Amino acid sequence: MNYNKKTVSDIDVSGKKVLLRCDFNVPQDKETGAITDDKRIRAALPTIRYLLDNGAAVIACSHLGKPKGEWNKKLTLAPVAARLSELLGHEVIFAKDIIGEDAKAKAAALQSGQIMLLENLRFDIGEEKNHADFAKALADMAEIYVSDAFGTVHRAHASTAGVAAYLPAVSGMLIQKELEIMGGALENPKRPFVAILGGAKVSDKINVINNLLEKADTIIIGGGMAYTFAKAQGGSIGTSLLEEDKLDYAREMIAKAESKGVKLLLPVDTLAATEFSKDAEPVCVDTMNIPDNMMGMDIGPKTREAYAAAVAGAGTIVWNGPMGVFEFPAFAEGTKAMAKALAESGAVTIIGGGDSAAAVEQLGFADKITHISTGGGASLEFLEGKELPGVACLLDK
Repeated sequence: MNYNKKTVSDIDVSGKKVLLRCDFNVPQDKETGAITDDKRIRAALPTIRYLLDNGAAVIACSHLGKPKGEWNKKLTLAPVAARLSELLGHEVIFAKDIIGEDAKAKAAALQSGQIMLLENLRFDIGEEKNHADFAKALADMAEIYVSDAFGTVHRAHASTAGVAAYLPAVSGMLIQKELEIMGGALENPKRPFVAILGGAKVSDKINVINNLLEKADTIIIGGGMAYTFAKAQGGSIGTSLLEEDKLDYAREMIAKAESKGVKLLLPVDTLAATEFSKDAEPVCVDTMNIPDNMMGMDIGPKTREAYAAAVAGAGTIVWNGPMGVFEFPAFAEGTKAMAKALAESGAVTIIGGGDSAAAVEQLGFADKITHISTGGGASLEFLEGKELPGVACLLDK
């Protein structure tokens, strides 16, 4: 996939109407609807400010939640418009619909240096179905399309890919950063290149492991999926998470790593417990000999040490997925140890969204990480080497 895409700074936006796809899918208080974390709104500000400062009229759009093509008052973007107004320090005009009379009239009247926000894109069934008429109606309001919602580029929706059939399409600053840093890590990493993969299931990471075996020098495996690898090597894993149908795949990956000279590191010791509970008592056991009545919940101290040592000499590190049941404090030590090792490594460090990003932020290491991706699913598909529809549709440099 070509990561070298045109950006907002490669085109003249002065006096132009720009359709800007943002990711304003923010968490809200279930009772009051108040925005509980505005990080995604703040992340869009550099691109918005650049467009406004350079004389564009900005028609911002986003989805929020999963209304599935139905109007849902609880998922209106009105609170986002209000918060964006506060952050920008001037009015964000809000359209009461998406491609209806209100949106069209407000878009037509929009002047250079002004910004408006359309109502929740997913209130229209045409968004997720990528209906051509819906995409065209969105495109008809503008002259340029700017994509800056990395968390949605793995989906071929009307606002992420469909509109590019009708407008010149470039990336905003957020997506530009993702493509430069993550694309660079995969295409031309500073070596040694270490990939850390955690999470519950091997099946979620099959294509990622496969792709990274072609690129990485070392692959570190943690989380629930490590027990399928242990079982594949003849270990006893008690009641630990197991994907029986992935045992052959795990053996194949171990053999592939060996044939390619890639170090594949698996846990040697495990914190296990008799029940899946935050109050469970952790017991350190050999990963290959977990007692029949116990389940693995986190990597043990010897594994933490070995993994930290592997990370210490790295040039590039990509991390996706926690090392254990991070939400239970007694089983969060493995994930904490990895976060600390990354922060102290001096390498180019990239975290692919989700739980590993949350871990790094909670532990206060976020400012020591080179790049924390804004897209969970998109980051994963990026690491798989898949073509992302919302990136493929942008103009090449």
